[in-house]
Amino acid sequence: MYHLTALVTLLTILFYFFITINVSRSRTKTGVKAPAMAGHPDFERAFRIQMNTLEWMPIFLPSLWLFAIYISDSGAAAIGALWIVGRIVYFIGYSKAAAKRGPGFFIQGIAAIALWAGALGAAVLRLV
Repeated sequence: MYHLTALVTLLTILFYFFITINVSRSRTKTGVKAPAMAGHPDFERAFRIQMNTLEWMPIFLPSLWLFAIYISDSGAAAIGALWIVGRIVYFIGYSKAAAKRGPGFFIQGIAAIALWAGALGAAVLRLV
């Protein structure tokens, strides 16, 4: 069973739920009315945090699960937890200023690439 990977998946969904609520709170705070997607820098940064996370989830989640299946549940969970930490660092930095999003983006990017490359390597090795 893949209990640890399931837990990381659920934490990822919880984090996404949190940043979605943050966008709603930012709309209220800044006065940006739906369906507008621009109008205040604080709202725009909150929205981009949410959208960038959503853009990465189709890369991260399948890679996480394939890594768990082909290599290790605990390894996938550890790297997946690092991805979440990266997203949190990204959220904190980007919330302050767009220029501060880099470290979190780097952390989560490396974690996602490690999961993808590991899953790819393991799948290819099984074909050989």
